[in-house]
Amino acid sequence: MSSIRHRRWIVPIAAAATLGLTLTACTGDIAAEDAADTDCSDYEEYGTFDGEEVSVYGTIVEVEAERLEASWADFETCTGVDVTYQGTQEFETQVRVLVDGDNAPDLAIFPQPGLFGTFADDLVAPPAEVEANVDEYWSEDWKGFGTVDGTFLGAPLMASVKGFVWYSPSMFEENGWEQPETLDDLMALTEEIAGSGAVDKPWCAGFSSGEATGWPGTDWVEDMVLRLHGPDVYDQWVNHEIAFNDPRIVEAFDAAGEILKNEDYVNGGYGDVRSINDITFNEGGWTILDGQCAMHHQATFYEGLWPEGTTVAEDGDIWAFITPGTEAGASDVTGGGEIVGAFTDGEAVQAFQTYLSTPLWANNRVSEGGVISANSGVDPENLSSDLLREAYAILQDENTTFRFDGSDLMPGAVGSASFWAGIVDWISGTDTQTVVDQIEASWPQ
Repeated sequence: MSSIRHRRWIVPIAAAATLGLTLTACTGDIAAEDAADTDCSDYEEYGTFDGEEVSVYGTIVEVEAERLEASWADFETCTGVDVTYQGTQEFETQVRVLVDGDNAPDLAIFPQPGLFGTFADDLVAPPAEVEANVDEYWSEDWKGFGTVDGTFLGAPLMASVKGFVWYSPSMFEENGWEQPETLDDLMALTEEIAGSGAVDKPWCAGFSSGEATGWPGTDWVEDMVLRLHGPDVYDQWVNHEIAFNDPRIVEAFDAAGEILKNEDYVNGGYGDVRSINDITFNEGGWTILDGQCAMHHQATFYEGLWPEGTTVAEDGDIWAFITPGTEAGASDVTGGGEIVGAFTDGEAVQAFQTYLSTPLWANNRVSEGGVISANSGVDPENLSSDLLREAYAILQDENTTFRFDGSDLMPGAVGSASFWAGIVDWISGTDTQTVVDQIEASWPQ
């Protein structure tokens, strides 16, 4: 859907031309007034472009899209570039339609490195300044997510740490529940909550996301692969060095299924297991606030999706702990992020692409709330909560074993197709072995 800051007006061509002549002087005056009220010293290096438009396409919608647009508002004011953003939950299929139809956006924000790689022949290499920023402010792993066959094609943007379990601190305190230190502790806590009668069900979940329905379930499986079998097996799985239906992957599915496919454990406040596919991912955890659910598994970006007025703090309405490993203190985590790729190479496009790779942009965006970035130039004080500061520290900690979201790294035919669809079938009742066999058969030869 189109985000609200730049609305697309549908008007007849002749009327639009007349309207444009009428508004030119007015909008120019407004821009001048905005520039006068904005400190543009940080933006002088980008030059001025006198109303040139840069189109951006991505998956980010609703309140997160508003925050994204706010992060580049000063860039627009100071450079004169008009950035028009369009977000959609059908990005994975529609971006290919746009590119094949010679209607590609100037820039696209790809949520999956695997999908990004399939557009390597269509993408324009970024200016040298972008690669220099990535070399200075990101790790080699993060640079690798935007590199295809040895060629650097795109910079990282935002980041998330996945596998957080969101809960109500007051609910836990009132019932004497404690954060688990191991996976066994997590299952014991789940069983305890289920038998307490304090909530409808221990867990609540939502996997609905338009054409991307199912992706939150892949996060559960990826967490279990990493925690049960370690980073080497995780890497082999993602790179298809072991089959998708390897017994260790089956074990990870079944470990997630001990919660997700158990009618006694889900879906608090929403219904039975199958309701998971019908509840949108952004509302999946909201019944915690109603006292009908105790825990919700979702990434750090979920902080920005709680209803307005929700306080995220250790003593607030909502807090979170990281999904534990098989042993206490395990440092293995999964995460995700976006890669910015360009389909055109105009000067305004390159200037904006460069800005998005800087600590200036990263600090502007995290100051809007709800997200983190793996950019080492981020000032943690600009992050909107202690939870996000904790997540940022995890990303920057050399002792952390970080693995990018597996489905995002897999070929699009699997990661954003058969894996997502397989999760939907799995939640609907299909057994694990059938699902993993079907996904394995879909892997490109």
